Amino acid sequence: MPERATPTPLQRIGYICGRTLPPSMTAWVLDDLIGPGATRRYLLRMLIPIIPVLCLFLLIPGPLWMGLAMMALLYLPLIYFTVALTYVFRRNRLIKHGLDPVLADADRRAREAGERSAYEQRHGRG
Repeated sequence: MPERATPTPLQRIGYICGRTLPPSMTAWVLDDLIGPGATRRYLLRMLIPIIPVLCLFLLIPGPLWMGLAMMALLYLPLIYFTVALTYVFRRNRLIKHGLDPVLADADRRAREAGERSAYEQRHGRG
């Protein structure tokens, strides 16, 4: 039986929780971490599952605004740190799966190379 190239639903949940996938799924991991929409997927995975837990604050007796304010006090810093640590998370996941962490900023390097060549063409160095 050939090895799977994509994770099963149970493997996907484990992957989201931080487990590594088998080497046969390296292409899927690469696409998930550095492919199109990788940042969006990461943010959704980190920010959506916590919402039901935060909704427990709405059960605290008192005015609605107080529960919402407590939710916001936790959720806003979570958003900030999740966005700030996207690159670190991506590099860590690549290392954990035995991949080169330099791949985490491949899109930035490609963009900078394009900007550099455009600059050199404009200023006669190309």
